[in-house]
Amino acid sequence: MTPQDASDANDSRWSDLDRPPLNGAALRRGLVREGEHAGLYRDVVVVQSTGSTNSDLVALAAAGDADEGAVLVAEEQTAGRGRLERQWTAPARSGLFFSVLLKPTDVPVARWGWLPLLTGVAVATGLSRAAGVDTALKWPNDLLVTVGGEERKAGGILAERAGDGVVVGVGINVTLRAAELPVPRAGSLALAGAVSTDRDTLLRGVLRSLEEWYGRWRAAGGDPTVSGLQETYAAGCATLGRTVRAELPGDRSIVGEAVAVDGDGRLVIATDEGVQEPVGAGDIVHLRPA
Repeated sequence: MTPQDASDANDSRWSDLDRPPLNGAALRRGLVREGEHAGLYRDVVVVQSTGSTNSDLVALAAAGDADEGAVLVAEEQTAGRGRLERQWTAPARSGLFFSVLLKPTDVPVARWGWLPLLTGVAVATGLSRAAGVDTALKWPNDLLVTVGGEERKAGGILAERAGDGVVVGVGINVTLRAAELPVPRAGSLALAGAVSTDRDTLLRGVLRSLEEWYGRWRAAGGDPTVSGLQETYAAGCATLGRTVRAELPGDRSIVGEAVAVDGDGRLVIATDEGVQEPVGAGDIVHLRPA
C-alpha cells in the first residue's frame, strides 16, 4: 500500500483542537507484529482525505498492491458509502473511517456471509471496552447507541468482495455534535456518553477485537456456532424480539417478529401467517410497538 500517510500530508492538523489527528506511526507500532508472533495486520496507513477507503482498498487488492491484514484509515471521507449505496458523510476527524482486507481462503466461501456480522460483533465488543458505551447491533450491519433514551445509529459496516478476499469497511461517529448530525436519528459515541473519545485508543481496541474474532472464526472453519459468533451476535442484536418490516428486493416487504439469526447469518422473521421466513438481504425497519 502506498497512499501518503496523513501525518505527513495534513497541513491543517490542528484546525479543530477537539479533534486531533490520528497517529499513524503509533497505530502501526501497536498493531503490526512481524516474525514468529506475527498477527493479522500487515500495514496500517492513515490518509488525510479520500473518497472511500473501501473503494481504495478494493482497487489496491485488485492490483495486487495489498495483502491480507492491510488497513486503510481516512481522517475524512468525501464519498463514503453504506449499504444500498447510501452516502456516509461526517466532518473531518469526527469519526473512525477505515477498511480492512481479509482473505479467509481456508473457510468455505458459503460462510463468508458472516464477515459483516463478525465485524459488527468485533466493533461492538471493542467499543464496549475502549469507550465504555453500551452498543447494540441492528441486523445486518448498523451500530446502535442510546442518546437521551432513544436508539440512534452511530456506525455502519460495508463488506465488498475483492478478488480472493473481502474488504470490510467501518464508519463510526465518535465526536459528532448534535448540530452536525446528518439526520435526527443519527448519534455518536460522544452523545452516548463515551468515557473516551480518543480515536487512536478506540481504533486500536476495535482492530484488536476484529483480529481476535476473525482468528476464532477461521480456527473453527468459519462455523458460527463452534466459534461462538452466532450466539454472541444474537445476544447483542437489538433487532431480535422486535416487530420489524423487511423491505426486500423487487419491491416486496414482510412484517413480523425477528426471532433468530440462522446458521447462514440470515434474519428469520415470523409472520402473522405462521410462516418463518429467512431474510438474507434487504432493509430492516424497527417498528414501534402498536
